[in-house]
Amino acid sequence: MGAMLEPLKTAEDIVRASTRLRLVALVPEIRLHQASEPISAWQRTERATGRTGLDPPFWAFAWAGGQALARYLLDHPETVKDRQVIDIASGSGLVAIAAAEAGAATVTAYDIDPLAIAAITLNAAANGVAVRAVRADILDTDGARTDVMLVADAFYERELAGRVTRFLERGHARGADVLVGDFGRAYLPRDRLAPLAAYEVPGLSALEDSDVKRTTIWAPLAAG
Repeated sequence: MGAMLEPLKTAEDIVRASTRLRLVALVPEIRLHQASEPISAWQRTERATGRTGLDPPFWAFAWAGGQALARYLLDHPETVKDRQVIDIASGSGLVAIAAAEAGAATVTAYDIDPLAIAAITLNAAANGVAVRAVRADILDTDGARTDVMLVADAFYERELAGRVTRFLERGHARGADVLVGDFGRAYLPRDRLAPLAAYEVPGLSALEDSDVKRTTIWAPLAAG
């Protein structure tokens, strides 16, 4: 990670320079390093790294699915309490932090963006919880051995959505509980999921096509 982001700044410096520590609208128990809008955050990140063509700074925002899933975990701590939890495509680490605050025994947050790993680390520290941030793409593996698998806002692209779906299904087949936060993006596999709860997530005008998104927590349909 350091080699990619040197010599200008460390990943943590870039995250701090691109964001401000703010409360999350639907989950005010949690603070995240957040940008005000995506384009300027993207430009600042590219200037800081001296590189163009970087991935969008998904880590700099509290997306609708992540807010809803974090709210669900805090409202239903028994879902993760004293259990091993993984959060994939973690971004800012919002969902992973909520799982830790809800009493999970261990929480591992996976993302492929080194800046996301820095953001997760900073955000976990800001909230006083332990989250292990790992830079890795585990979607094509047999899946992590864990009790609970979490994912939010990962169904916006066909190929990614397919890989995420198959990964979750492999984990669920081995006995892991699976929870998904999504308001119904194009490639969400609705036919394989059952809704558990829904939340009105506010303050999304800079990110989505409306300021408030009704966002659902989903779980895999029961076999048969």
